Amino acid sequence: MNKTVLPSELEVVPEDGPLYAARKKVYPQKVSGTFRRIKWALMGVCLGIYYFLPFVRWNRGLGAPAQAVLIDFPNHRFYFFFIEIWPQEVYYFTGLLIAAALVLFLLNSIGGRIWCGYLCPQTVWTDLFYAVERLIEGDRRERMKKDTAGWTPRRVGEAALKHWLWLMIAWWTGGAWVLYFADAPTLVMNLLTFQAPAIAYIWIAILTATTYVLAGFMREQVCVYMCPWPRIQAALTDEWALNVTYRYDRGEQRTSVKKAKELRARGEAVGDCVDCYQCVAVCPTGIDIRNGPQLDCIQCGLCIDACDTVMGKIGRPKRLIGYDNDINIKRRMEGKPEIYRLVRPRTVIYCGMIAAVGAIMLYALLTRSLLDVNVLHDRNPIAVKLSDGSIRNAYTMRLLNKRGFDRVIAIDVDGPVNASMHVVGVDSVTQDRPMIVLGRDATTELRVLVTAPAEQNTAKSVPVRFRITDIGLGETAVATDNFVTPQ
Repeated sequence: MNKTVLPSELEVVPEDGPLYAARKKVYPQKVSGTFRRIKWALMGVCLGIYYFLPFVRWNRGLGAPAQAVLIDFPNHRFYFFFIEIWPQEVYYFTGLLIAAALVLFLLNSIGGRIWCGYLCPQTVWTDLFYAVERLIEGDRRERMKKDTAGWTPRRVGEAALKHWLWLMIAWWTGGAWVLYFADAPTLVMNLLTFQAPAIAYIWIAILTATTYVLAGFMREQVCVYMCPWPRIQAALTDEWALNVTYRYDRGEQRTSVKKAKELRARGEAVGDCVDCYQCVAVCPTGIDIRNGPQLDCIQCGLCIDACDTVMGKIGRPKRLIGYDNDINIKRRMEGKPEIYRLVRPRTVIYCGMIAAVGAIMLYALLTRSLLDVNVLHDRNPIAVKLSDGSIRNAYTMRLLNKRGFDRVIAIDVDGPVNASMHVVGVDSVTQDRPMIVLGRDATTELRVLVTAPAEQNTAKSVPVRFRITDIGLGETAVATDNFVTPQ
């Protein structure tokens, strides 16, 4: 009986040669199956959202942008359907980035590089470019043959058509990105009539070039050499994470289909792997999954589809390659049942952290005030003593109205006893209570003077509290500072 050789037991013989081998062009073969269909579906969803989301409309009222998702740099706003984020609320983006990182960690703990194989933009656009290439130049063998043959008029025409379609896809990718920063229909018309800002054309050119180069030429090199995630992922994974795995306990020893039949007829043990190399032919990074875990593997599952097709043709059970872990391989070799632990402390902790971050962000969003005030104390001079002995402190007050209509705002101050307040340039409607009209979706900066009588100047510093009130809605906002007495 032949002994099963594990990938970890294979002897690596060093060879003389350059430290870095020249890149070999990868020609992935077309494949069909469960994971290929999943990838097509996710590609359609991702590209559909990216390309068409800027054209989705959302009614926010008169004078407000009608684009559902908009990054409005001139007015310092971010709109996402019914949510409006101001620059002062950048912590929402921080929370979103933290949640995204935790989701990535959770996916890694469940299924390895699921993000890389199915959702990464580099994977999605590279798949799209490969589809165009196959449509024009044919499948793996035809492309390999054409690349080694000379240039003919037909070959030149195919190459020109392929690169033109690649450039159109890359151009629309760059164009779609800038549509998130201005009203999409208007910007499209301005781009077509050459009336758009120069910065729009510059960014479209940059993104067109990067998409064309990364998805059309660099492809798997981006995943292997440029992306840091494979290195990080390797440190975050554990023995229970499901990765695309060659089940060598079932596949070894490898032999041809004919030889395998002869050995089985004689009652000898033989593996299911027939060395057809279909798993290598369909791999977008050109690796052999049978060599064990590798940095280059993006866990896309296409080798599973290819192997299942071969197993079905030769009458052997499917999933010789599948999502599995080394623990189950060793258990099967020992005659023990398989164990899968998707729910374990690591995944529970990640889910809990994601839920906590999401709950905090949701609470902050639902309870946030649409009226805000910030106060900054003058530093030079910090306080002024007037001729009658009274003390005056000056403040810069910034009011924010996040609603889509004007408000009438009353300003009050609580601090030193018998202190008076004066807002420069604003006449008080009633004594000691100035009122202003705060414009819709706007900020206003005011100069505020607080004066305390001489007989109250005993403490070096007294807390002072500024309160603004929406006369119509009753909403309030408060800011605190200190009233300082000079020594």
